[in-house]
Amino acid sequence: MRYALVQIAGLALVILGALVAAPIQAQPVLVLQDPNVSLDLQNQGLAWIDADAEASIEQVASGKFRPFMSPPRSNTIYTLGSHAALWQHYRFVEPLGSHHQWIMEFPIPLLDKVTVYQLSASGRWLGQTAGDTVPVSSWPEPGRYAQFSLDLQPGTVRDVYVRIQHQTQINIPVNVISSVTRSQRLQVDYMLIGVVFGALLLLVVASAAQSWVYRDRLYGWYAGYAAIMMGVIATTSGMAGHLLWGDSAAWNNAAQGCLGLTGGSVALLMVRALCSSTAHHARLHRVTYWAALAGPGLALLFVVIDRVWGVRLIGVYLTLCVVLGLVTAFLASRRGDVVGLWVLGAFTPLSVATLMAVARIFGWVPSSWLIEHSLMIALAVEAPLLLVALNIRSRERHVIETREQAMSSQDALTGLLTPHLFSDRLSQVVSRAMRHKEPAAVVYIELVNYNYIERTHGIAVAEQSLLRSVIKLRRILRDADTAGRVDEARFGLILEGISSREPVTELAARLIAAGLMPLKGLKPEVVLQFHIAAVLLSEKMMEGPELSQALSGLLDSMGARTRRPIRFLAAELTRPTPLEADSVDESYPIREQP
Repeated sequence: MRYALVQIAGLALVILGALVAAPIQAQPVLVLQDPNVSLDLQNQGLAWIDADAEASIEQVASGKFRPFMSPPRSNTIYTLGSHAALWQHYRFVEPLGSHHQWIMEFPIPLLDKVTVYQLSASGRWLGQTAGDTVPVSSWPEPGRYAQFSLDLQPGTVRDVYVRIQHQTQINIPVNVISSVTRSQRLQVDYMLIGVVFGALLLLVVASAAQSWVYRDRLYGWYAGYAAIMMGVIATTSGMAGHLLWGDSAAWNNAAQGCLGLTGGSVALLMVRALCSSTAHHARLHRVTYWAALAGPGLALLFVVIDRVWGVRLIGVYLTLCVVLGLVTAFLASRRGDVVGLWVLGAFTPLSVATLMAVARIFGWVPSSWLIEHSLMIALAVEAPLLLVALNIRSRERHVIETREQAMSSQDALTGLLTPHLFSDRLSQVVSRAMRHKEPAAVVYIELVNYNYIERTHGIAVAEQSLLRSVIKLRRILRDADTAGRVDEARFGLILEGISSREPVTELAARLIAAGLMPLKGLKPEVVLQFHIAAVLLSEKMMEGPELSQALSGLLDSMGARTRRPIRFLAAELTRPTPLEADSVDESYPIREQP
């Protein structure tokens, strides 16, 4: 019995030794010889998750935890949390005669903390640390993401241990690349980032200038949106942490979430402003408004809450922004709004890139070059399309504003100046005539038979008669002359540069003759009868309101069947003359028309 127990114990020790030795023998040595190739290490080496994150490099290197290490698989999603650490072990050898500098890189800017251990010449393990929770300025090689130089001796196998901590689910890409190849790839990456940044910066400056020139707040909103998206690109690419706030680990770790939430908020506000759906979908309009306003508050909340809950907050909020934005743009395009169609085309690639980023931070998809740069690519497509939609909407609003201004300055029926604007213009002309003796004539015209036409044929024919009067009046006026509607059936003219009565008399006679010629084919045949009162400012100088009242009084004093439909206010004379009492011009008798 005792002998049997000894045999069983010996067999167990053999099996245990085999299990311990198997990973050691199975681990390959990676030969670094082609400097033009980037070696993907995701399925190389050995990996082990230290659940308590208490193991030291000496313990791991001594082989104490070697039985728990196993070869990893590509695109593995790790869930470490705040108390676990991922250990990785790699073995490298550089052929004799090779003198390339090799870099181990972790091309994911949002990695919390990674430490790479290498054996020094004195036989001690030296660790170098990088990541979001460490100031970039203290990294061994500051950059957009963590990278470490490998201390290799040609012909000698070197062990490298990696310790990774990250609170949320993540796929961790690991590469070994030569310094020459890495430099080339970094230039390409920075070129792509620079192109997107340059385009966004140009849009920011141009939109800010247009907002100031045209007094259009929507261009200002777009400038702010483009500026915030520049910040989002800078943080997600790691460039901001490298170049802007390299000494602040806390803000570097929180900036991506804060700016991401703010960017989603501003993007939703832009879609809402361009697709203005107040009249068609009031409830959706309110929900979109309050969801957008919640973004900055959630950004502040992200700074103080646990990072796991913060990532969930980002995912839910950005997904909500995508859904509300797409629905708003789709409904706008569905009702025939051209701007809505442009916004839908612009917002769709950005929505896809955002959902890909959400899937990555939730650990649903592994990291890749496409996912890392999808937001920049989407912005390169979205920004100009959104600017086209903004230009269309701005032009529409300017047309509406122009019409509103025209309605406030022009009579709705005739298109002539309104009474208050005509009075302002008259006061300006009178003021110039008083100061600089500039000649001008003021003429009041009344459609005498307007009331008769209205009583006999109705309001529609009467308004048509007013329009015919304006048409006839515009045909005989100069482009520089000012015309306004001063009463229901009364018009005012300001003829600048007129110093004698003859041009005024000729104009009045032509208007009266044109009014007595009915429009061919018009049913009923309605003639237009005009009375005209005029004054030359060189003959009689009065203030604008007094002048207007005097001309109106002269028109009121004319009988309906008067033989003198053209009359002038009496000129001011320096001494009494027998003609002083005559306040009318007898030089142009016109027979009264029936």
